Amino acid sequence: MKFAGAFCRYSSTTTTSSSSCGRIKRLAFQSPIQKKTIFSCIPRSATTTPSSSDQNDESAPDVLIVDKMPPPLPLNLRNKYYLLRHGQSEGNVEGVISSSRSLKYSSKHGLTPLGYQQGYDSAKSLLELIQQSIIQQEKDTNTATPTPTRVFFYSSPFARAKQTAQACIDGLLSSIPSNEEIMNQNGQNNTIVNLLQDKIMLDIQTDILLKDGLMERYFGQLDGLPLSTYAYVWPEDKNNVTYSGRFNVESVAAVATRLRELLLEIDHSDLHNGGQPQQEDIIVLTSHADVLQILQLYASGIDNVGEFSSYRFGNGEVRFMGRTTDTLPDPCPLEIP
Repeated sequence: MKFAGAFCRYSSTTTTSSSSCGRIKRLAFQSPIQKKTIFSCIPRSATTTPSSSDQNDESAPDVLIVDKMPPPLPLNLRNKYYLLRHGQSEGNVEGVISSSRSLKYSSKHGLTPLGYQQGYDSAKSLLELIQQSIIQQEKDTNTATPTPTRVFFYSSPFARAKQTAQACIDGLLSSIPSNEEIMNQNGQNNTIVNLLQDKIMLDIQTDILLKDGLMERYFGQLDGLPLSTYAYVWPEDKNNVTYSGRFNVESVAAVATRLRELLLEIDHSDLHNGGQPQQEDIIVLTSHADVLQILQLYASGIDNVGEFSSYRFGNGEVRFMGRTTDTLPDPCPLEIP
């Protein structure tokens, strides 16, 4: 049986597709614990009981309710943004939705050993994307990039995201043999990473900046339930970006609104206006699948951000945040079998 328009999120077991979907991950449609298909349909007549984490989640009422999408992001953001999804988490392995606001700054549902390795390995992909972007920019403008270029990591306060940010930093600091430990003016330890025979230098800021604006999308009464219950939400997202529904899910428009506020806060902060004139910082936003997919589509200017579920992020995958639709990967709708 197939449910038209419904999409699925990967379990912790994935295989790389060689199809036109490129780097999109194919699903292994099995629960890593129960070893059976997890995408069964819950009857509409069934009564869904809120999870215990949701019942005790005092911050749940703070989820933003909006009636429209936010205005587009400014075309000329000061900095360059890269999007990094967390590695495999304990919640992924358990096969449950993990969005409760009680997880902020806690250690619950952190990374598995595989998840840490995925975050560590993401450093190589990040360096390749940064290098490609700098080379293209220099080609387009016929000017050299000011060096060193600073790299900052912002993260969701959920354990799986901030641990992935740290793993990526660990990968950056260990993958380049010509790293040079330095002390900046604020007494913080940074590292200079050299690329292309010292033609490009990256100043890695090793302090991770935690932001609530990057938290997981809140799934209300579905929190703590099996991943199959995403099928209640994603088809509705396509049709209505302000959908919250009977489960009190944070809408696509609400997620986009908080992300817009965060990016404008980052772009106008003194931290990023204190460098060399006209110098861009590199910002790595470490977050969660729905949040990053919504951000990528919103930033691209696509007509319907509710289509985000067709642009899947794999665990530990990193992408450049482009500003046009031609920077998006090929859409790859994942139908429930």
